[in-house]
Amino acid sequence: MKKIRLTMAQALLKFLDQQYVERDGIEHKFVKGVVGIFGHGNVTGLGEALEFTDTDLMYVQGHNEQGMVHAATAYAKQKNRLEIFACTSSIGPGALNMVTGAATATVNRIPVLLLPGDTFACRQPDPVLQQIEVPHDYTISANDCFKPVSKYWDRISRPEQLMSAMFHAMRVLTDPVETGAVTICLPQDVQAEAYDYPVTFFEKRVHSIDRRSLSARALQTAIEKMSAAKKPFIIAGGGVHYADACCELTDFAKTFGIPVAETQAGKSAISWKEPMSVGGIGVTGTLVANRLAKEADLVLVVGSRLSDFTTASKTQFQNPDLQLLHLNVNTMDGSKMDGLLLQADAKQGLLEMKQALLKKHYQTSEAYQQTIQQLRTEWQHEVDRLYALTIPNENSQTHVLGLINEFIRDEDIIVCAAGSLPGDLHRLWRNAKPKTYHMEYGFSCMGYEVAGGLGVKMANPDAEVYVIVGDGSFLMLHSELLTSIQEGYKINVIVLNNQGYQCIKQLQKANGSNGFGNEFRLRNKQTQCLDGNLLMVNFAKYAESLGAMTYFAEDAPQFKNALKLAKQETVSTLIEIRVHADTMSKGYESWWRVPVAEISESEAVASAHQAMQDQLKLAKAY
Repeated sequence: MKKIRLTMAQALLKFLDQQYVERDGIEHKFVKGVVGIFGHGNVTGLGEALEFTDTDLMYVQGHNEQGMVHAATAYAKQKNRLEIFACTSSIGPGALNMVTGAATATVNRIPVLLLPGDTFACRQPDPVLQQIEVPHDYTISANDCFKPVSKYWDRISRPEQLMSAMFHAMRVLTDPVETGAVTICLPQDVQAEAYDYPVTFFEKRVHSIDRRSLSARALQTAIEKMSAAKKPFIIAGGGVHYADACCELTDFAKTFGIPVAETQAGKSAISWKEPMSVGGIGVTGTLVANRLAKEADLVLVVGSRLSDFTTASKTQFQNPDLQLLHLNVNTMDGSKMDGLLLQADAKQGLLEMKQALLKKHYQTSEAYQQTIQQLRTEWQHEVDRLYALTIPNENSQTHVLGLINEFIRDEDIIVCAAGSLPGDLHRLWRNAKPKTYHMEYGFSCMGYEVAGGLGVKMANPDAEVYVIVGDGSFLMLHSELLTSIQEGYKINVIVLNNQGYQCIKQLQKANGSNGFGNEFRLRNKQTQCLDGNLLMVNFAKYAESLGAMTYFAEDAPQFKNALKLAKQETVSTLIEIRVHADTMSKGYESWWRVPVAEISESEAVASAHQAMQDQLKLAKAY
């Protein structure tokens, strides 16, 4: 057998450079490149390999380890999991900074390959700089923290272990069911150790992603259930996008007259203009979707893990005769809420169900379809009202979003993740094309937004990308704004400054609090509390110092002008506009369970606790 002598790090890169995925006969180079920040734990091992090994892998310099994982996650999400970036860090704090990013990827079922440096496998210089010593188990390092947030975890203690580890890594990264963060820990000495690797290890490998069909039994059962339904309802999850099934979903809904609601991950799967599109579902859902879901006798869940926001903490569906069907490749997701699993690829399953239902001549009633249209019309009037809502001498959040929605093109992409903005965008945002709504709401990770915008732009370099972010999330993490400027990937960051974590303040107030610890205020020397003057942060000036083109808008006319100017720029931009703290949209016949103190000195908290107990009576137990 022919062999080639390489360091473990060199072999790793040569292997990654030859990985491809195939779906529907189309090949995609799976690993686009590596995003990294160097330290003593990876610079002379993997860093040397990146510098001198001849591959087509692109190297991107990150500026925050968590941020670069978010960028890689956003890239893979936007590419429907057919292309990825790997991320490398040094040991200790650099590696641990990636843990949050790993969890975000895993919760959202997005493939990302993490290559954290690790301590010396030989242990000769122990303890090295940044090493954590665990007295009772010296095999543990900081990288063991990745285990609960990774779908596959391994440590390469000998250079020849790389081969089996990478085969397992690729198995998980390319599996629609098992995918998520894959962590391969690289002890710094082993990175630089040489081994005679078989040349065959570096041959081109194509990992096929086959579309699973419905079993005959599952299809028959599904058609029996659906053909008997009077008020069917569809929930579109992220799996619709990942299966590239948006057209099939729209056609299915129109053919049979079934309304489609979307999760945060599924939004933009169907155009808001389509007659069967009813918008977001659940806690951040629309009034039309939530009312229809409440009465539905059958719910077809396509590619969703049914989080508590989607199910309104299991209060969403009130019909006692409800039948829940899960069209999903994942058996765990398909078992949620005692539903019936239809295990199949979303695209393939919808096509097979359509053909079977056509033979049954199935169609929802004219009365049901008229109800859908009436509720749709009423809801669009509500969206128009909120988009036009103004308040004296201040800006309302919904009005600002309306201005953005009106300004951007159908093919432009928005990115968001946390705070009150996901609620407003899920309810109100009007998408006309798939993949133009990029929301990380599985982990709702504050700080994902700017880094995510970079990843989306890298995946769609010709698109205009708008990052819509609150001041709280922007302060959490914005380092990759510099990376976007460095790499020439223009993103537009729109900071809605409401001077605090106002989303959580509103949650407090809704449950009996007066509001505590969530606004950005100076400490009052008299009361010794954080109830002094509001902090005045100039986000535009800060972004300008990084090299972005920036604008500060006092009002709607200035904001619209800033949008026009930002679009003309070729470098990343930031627009700051202050919005009134309590101008986000509220819940529309939905509920979200949060724990409310059973005993409190506040009568309002006691009342909120009783309201929670009353609402729980409407919730399903499992």
